[in-house]
Amino acid sequence: MTAATTTSPTSASPTPRQVWNRARGVLLGVLILVVAGITLAAVRSGDQHGRLDPRSADPSGSRAAAELLKDRGISVTVATTLDEATTAAGPDTTLLVIRPNLLTPPQQRRLHAATSASAGRTVLIAPGRPSMTELAPGVHAEPSREVTGRAPACALPAARTAGTVDMGGIRYTADGLDAIACYPSGGLPSLLVLEEPRDGDTVLLGSPDFLHNERLAQQGNASLTLQLLGSRPHLVWYLPSLADPSATEDDGQSGSGSGNGAEDGDTGSGSESESSFLDLIPSGWSWGALQLTLAAVLAALWRARRLGPLVTERLPVAIRASESAEGRARLYRKANARDRAAVSLRYAARCRIAPFIGVSAHDAHTPAVLLPALSARLTTAGDDRNTLLFGPVPTDDAALVLLTDQLDALEREVRTP
Repeated sequence: MTAATTTSPTSASPTPRQVWNRARGVLLGVLILVVAGITLAAVRSGDQHGRLDPRSADPSGSRAAAELLKDRGISVTVATTLDEATTAAGPDTTLLVIRPNLLTPPQQRRLHAATSASAGRTVLIAPGRPSMTELAPGVHAEPSREVTGRAPACALPAARTAGTVDMGGIRYTADGLDAIACYPSGGLPSLLVLEEPRDGDTVLLGSPDFLHNERLAQQGNASLTLQLLGSRPHLVWYLPSLADPSATEDDGQSGSGSGNGAEDGDTGSGSESESSFLDLIPSGWSWGALQLTLAAVLAALWRARRLGPLVTERLPVAIRASESAEGRARLYRKANARDRAAVSLRYAARCRIAPFIGVSAHDAHTPAVLLPALSARLTTAGDDRNTLLFGPVPTDDAALVLLTDQLDALEREVRTP
């Protein structure tokens, strides 16, 4: 056990070559991930502004729709804050809101108040349950359906002129509202037009796919885009962002307000309770999180230990006893397991002493049998042998080393005739 306090080099210490052989697989995997990430970032680092962005020429962008509207004399303005969107709302303006679910309940209330009084057109792209209460009271969002070519099946002139359009996604139901329902899927419409006071209207679209660059030229997608977004001379393309300063503002409508304030506050609470954190995560991030989870599970299965009892196997080579003892001592020292080390030392000492004093191996660990026989063997007076052979755990490493020396001295004394 004294070998635990030395640092002589043995075969238990890994060589640099062994360390490299063990780590090169992990390093190679990390290198592949880094190279793949850099390559993917380089490929996608072009002129990409985002999904449904009128400046983006990517397949999921909407630059083609914006250019088509400009060719028809419609002015297209991009708004990234709520203040810009509400200020631009007016009777000669169409306000297109991308991802309205990103807006907070106070933002949604401000937007609805501004558009209701503007007498213009408001187009909401795929609004879900988190935004229905504030942006379209009385309308309920139903489960989504596949986006595919669908017939209008309604009397809306814009839809009848466009004909079949790539529509689907979220479906809507309006209770007791004056609404025009088009492009049904499973009996429920994916396009809903709500008449507003002062000759304005609100258009709810269950899916934005027909606005994508890759689909605009298909079927009647371009026609529906022109008629829905080009009904007014000005188009404000609102791209909500979590960095909008208004996202942290409170409109003061909460708790115990009077009249409409209390009612609006209750409505906002209901909307907020229906929303979840997952509604704010883009689909790309969700797919990335799924991939990372799968990779973590595979890594855990790869590195996991097999379950079951330990199996004794013959060593392929002979190991010297000194190396085995030193390796076990290092493990004890690394784990700070002085209790286990002391128990092992005392147990081995009792086993070696017992044959010399006529005690059987079964009684070697019984103080009532071992200690009297040991006293009869040794004529010299010594320290408390009960504490030495059956005592408490050493308090520190120095006490453990002292215990080792005392056990060695006791064993030499017993062996001496």
